Amino acid sequence: MSVVTSSLSGDQEKKLLSLFGHVRLSLLYKASVQGYTAAAFHARCNSQGPTLVAAYNKAGFLFGAYTSKDYTQNGQPINDDKAFLYSINDERKNPLRVSSANGQYGFTDENTGPNFGALVFLFNDTATVQYNAGNSYNFEAAQMHGDDLQLTECEVYRVEELGGCLTKTWRNMQWTSERKRQLKEKIKNYKPDVKSVSQARVLLVGPVGAGKSSFFNSVNSIFRGNMTSQAICGSAGTSLTTQFRTFTIKSGKSGEPIPLILCDTMGLEEASGAGLDMEDIVNIYKGHVQDRYQFNPMTPLSEDVPGYRKHVSLKDQIHCVVYVVDACRVSLMSAKIVEKFAAIRKKTNQIGIPQLVLMTKVDEACPLVSEDLQNVYMSHYIQRKIQELSASLGVPVSGILPVKNYSQELELNQNTDILILSALDQMLNYADSFFENQPEEEKEEL
Repeated sequence: MSVVTSSLSGDQEKKLLSLFGHVRLSLLYKASVQGYTAAAFHARCNSQGPTLVAAYNKAGFLFGAYTSKDYTQNGQPINDDKAFLYSINDERKNPLRVSSANGQYGFTDENTGPNFGALVFLFNDTATVQYNAGNSYNFEAAQMHGDDLQLTECEVYRVEELGGCLTKTWRNMQWTSERKRQLKEKIKNYKPDVKSVSQARVLLVGPVGAGKSSFFNSVNSIFRGNMTSQAICGSAGTSLTTQFRTFTIKSGKSGEPIPLILCDTMGLEEASGAGLDMEDIVNIYKGHVQDRYQFNPMTPLSEDVPGYRKHVSLKDQIHCVVYVVDACRVSLMSAKIVEKFAAIRKKTNQIGIPQLVLMTKVDEACPLVSEDLQNVYMSHYIQRKIQELSASLGVPVSGILPVKNYSQELELNQNTDILILSALDQMLNYADSFFENQPEEEKEEL
């Protein structure tokens, strides 16, 4: 699976955003990766709400079109008084913005590439734009695209209103050094209510790149008191985690382990036969998978394979499952990933393991949160993403925890620590629920 990243420069993105209010752009389609065809465009951009076409040429122009309406391929002209064409280049300080001639026409919703009358992108399934002078939008060709209709790239972005800050927080959070100290002490002193278990085991499950390994590194950094990178993390199209790992966290460099083990797995992937397999998940839940077992996406673990633990007890099982989702990708999760989550949720419910959701990268998703992490529970956008994630995954809003992992920082930050420690506290609360549901004979097991 290819890594799909935006081609926008920082200056181009800034100029594009100046055409709107408080919005974020989420990449839906990139022609150089997914193909210069109408079919590839519609497969990723239909029914996505407001979108922006971004076309690049060798003349140095970034030009395209915005519509607030859905693409549905109904073959009809679509009225949209918010639609416009635009053009950006280095020689112009401000973007050129052109509304339709009658102030109403938006685009024609055909089986072609984006058709805005005067400009038809991906014309005849090629890296070109057809220019139809005087058709619906009036502009000078040299000003719009420099008379260069051959594209070096074509992208489409979803345009999403961020909203501002709410009048009050929707979830209480104390952002003090004392609260951080209390949370750390509570976690370090946690004791499972089962004699045979000394550490709660929490499994992290999520799509490739959601931030599972980064979350462990962030937790480890908090308890070590400095930045660490024990779990492999980074940016790639397929899972960087290929083994089942159980990570013990020490309080200080030579300190005692805290009573929590974070378990990391391969990321979920869209393609069948890729990423974490359902049978492997069940084996992990039941404690049959040993630390450092090398996953084979084509063949799930079985009893006769090295790495299979035959004799297990309650301490080897998973006590809480945490789904990890990138806040920037909540609205862009594919149907296949959502289906995989649903299948895992169903199996997890059958086994009786409590479940939470970590929504990572909240600072990247919302500028207000990026400016001040304490805005996380005052951000209208983050609240909306949590509600959307709740509906998509079938997890109550109370079970969704926004966090920011450490990624670029060299020093710890109190607000980041408090969000992460609060999430760990909830994981231990949910693990307690698992222990409480066990038969009395297992609770007393020595």
